[in-house]
Amino acid sequence: MAIRPSHVKTPGLRGASFDDFSDITKKAGEKSLMIIKKKHSGRNNQGKITIRHRGGGVKRYIRIIDFKRDKFDVPAVVSAIEYDPNRGARLALLSYKDGEKRYIVCPIDLRVGSQILSSKDLIEIKNGNAMPIKFIPAGVPVYNVEIEPGKGGVIARGAGNSVFVMGTEGNFVQIKMPSGEIRLVKKDCLCAVGQVSNPDRRHLKIGKAGRKRHLGWRPTVRGTAMNPRDHAHGGGEGNQPIGLKHPKTPWGKPALGVKTRKPKRKSSKFIIQRRKK
Repeated sequence: MAIRPSHVKTPGLRGASFDDFSDITKKAGEKSLMIIKKKHSGRNNQGKITIRHRGGGVKRYIRIIDFKRDKFDVPAVVSAIEYDPNRGARLALLSYKDGEKRYIVCPIDLRVGSQILSSKDLIEIKNGNAMPIKFIPAGVPVYNVEIEPGKGGVIARGAGNSVFVMGTEGNFVQIKMPSGEIRLVKKDCLCAVGQVSNPDRRHLKIGKAGRKRHLGWRPTVRGTAMNPRDHAHGGGEGNQPIGLKHPKTPWGKPALGVKTRKPKRKSSKFIIQRRKK
């Protein structure tokens, strides 16, 4: 993927940039693998806003993606590379010999016509192939890594992400996360070889507020611009500092740089080295 700068010199688009979509080979999605995305505007089943600043946006369809890669030992051919509005990475449309089609998160350098495979045994180490992480040599990047065998990949699915295998320790494999954290996962967990596609997405610049609204984001008001009853940073005449030793959330809890992980979380025993701040 390449980033295309805006050549329009209006105030909103002067610093904006866009994806040129040069790697997309098919515009329309596979209808059998799409469902409508229902809008909730950040509200729960009681109608209360639990996620602020969400609402509006263009109509979207959810692509049903195969994160489990559980169609074992059946070769598949990449028939298209597609855009997904719900994530930064590209999707690869696979066509299996029995006629079934599935979406997977596309790795870098996967091309239309490539043949890939998913297996519980050792297979060729090449982009897109899925196998248990115990078969991956140290230093090879992988993505879509499972935490529990058979539950589907949850680690390293974002654009440009990958995980590196550090070594094997008994029934576990040490992996280095994109954050720098080193943790253990069970050696029978599946993973896919490669790095997630579209790494240049982090260089995109939105440019104007309207483009953010199209993505489903509503305006965010600064706490210092509110009244004291509405935010811990609020109040005062004119521009004032927050008047606190540390920043707070609207509900008075510490914010910005505060550790939020529960100290007694069960999975903490699998973390060998915490991520860097």
